[in-house]
Amino acid sequence: MMMKKVCAVLVVALMVLVEVAPMAEAVTCTPTELSPCLGAITGGSPPSSVCCQKLRAQKPCLCNYIKNPALRTYVNSPGARRVASSCGVPLPSC
Repeated sequence: MMMKKVCAVLVVALMVLVEVAPMAEAVTCTPTELSPCLGAITGGSPPSSVCCQKLRAQKPCLCNYIKNPALRTYVNSPGARRVASSCGVPLPSC
């Protein structure tokens, strides 16, 4: 009887881990992942769906990019703000 309870608890715990694990994936902050957005940021064209997907994926990294002196001017540019707005990704206030 006790063994069945232990097995049941283990099965439930495993199910919870399987459900939570994909949400806990870490984002690799790589600014070059945003290269599909370059034309939209600098040229004023509408962002592509790939650009928006990459921007959403890199959203947790945006504060780090804003704090980086080499990237700050691009991330804070009017073009980047327009692209982020078009993609429905609010730029963070860091």
